[in-house]
Amino acid sequence: MSYKATITDIAKELNTTAATVSRALSDHPGISEHRKRSVQLVAQRLNYKRNKIASSLRSGRTHMIGVIVPSAEINFFGSVVHGIESIANSNGYNVLIYQSNESYEQEVKGIETFLTARVDGILVSIAKNTVDFSHFTEVKKRGIPIAFFDRANDTLGIPSVVINDYSGAYHATEHLIKQGYKRIAHVAGPSHIKIFNDRLKGYEDALAANHIKKDPSLVYRGNVSIESGKEAAAYFLGLASPPDAVFAVEDFTALGLMKEIKERKLRIPEDFGIVGFANELFGEHVTPAMSTVDQQTVAMGKEAVTMIMKLIDATGKEKSMQEEKIVLDAIPVYRESSIKKHKKK
Repeated sequence: MSYKATITDIAKELNTTAATVSRALSDHPGISEHRKRSVQLVAQRLNYKRNKIASSLRSGRTHMIGVIVPSAEINFFGSVVHGIESIANSNGYNVLIYQSNESYEQEVKGIETFLTARVDGILVSIAKNTVDFSHFTEVKKRGIPIAFFDRANDTLGIPSVVINDYSGAYHATEHLIKQGYKRIAHVAGPSHIKIFNDRLKGYEDALAANHIKKDPSLVYRGNVSIESGKEAAAYFLGLASPPDAVFAVEDFTALGLMKEIKERKLRIPEDFGIVGFANELFGEHVTPAMSTVDQQTVAMGKEAVTMIMKLIDATGKEKSMQEEKIVLDAIPVYRESSIKKHKKK
């Protein structure tokens, strides 16, 4: 077995104490930059490998951040995680991913798993089936940094990073109006999730601003899935006065709408316009290419992990868990599915 250099070995080389070397390696502010550099150079020459487990026990930190996503199969969340990892890794943190599969029970299990692993902080996008939020408030009570991304709950006093869902929905609906569509429907999401209600509100306010009377029959409550989109299309086309366009709460619902409408031999966008939300990768590759709203996923991930790292650094200090909310701009991405042939992009 090869010999592993220790802090004591570095201390002997520099004629100093092991405590000084330890503080230098931990970037302690009480150690001069010259001393830190000397320690680092000797550590590299001796091929010193820091014992992360022992270090975490001494500092009380594991340098791990837990991230709960509703689904790993949705590119949106994968892209957010990419943004999280890019910042976390460069700051010495490892990221643990837990998939809730849109289940409250799995989400609670994920929180319990992270607490057992003694993560330094937790990032969560709430599962669509979660209506009891006590597991989040328990984490907050324990003083463990926690923040939401994308799907948040503003009533819990927990920091969050979100997109301006209202604005994105408003402009998506207004886009359909400007394209000349007359009866614009909306497939909404579960009513207990704030982002879906914000998108519904944006849709309704865009209609009102353009002097279009709201028709309750043109709002279908779905469950955020391809099947839900297909069911919504069947419902809309069965109305005595069906819509000629739909703003869908997200892209998978929009994809279901497209599939059902095409099966019924209607032309998109000539007979029926469609706009989704999220800018999933498949959107530009389906026929016709899907109009959508981009949610700045990588930027969201970077903002979320920066927020949680600040909370970790502030742990134990006064107001360390105070609520903060970062709202990113939603960016329209209009493609063939909503742009009529006689209109210019």
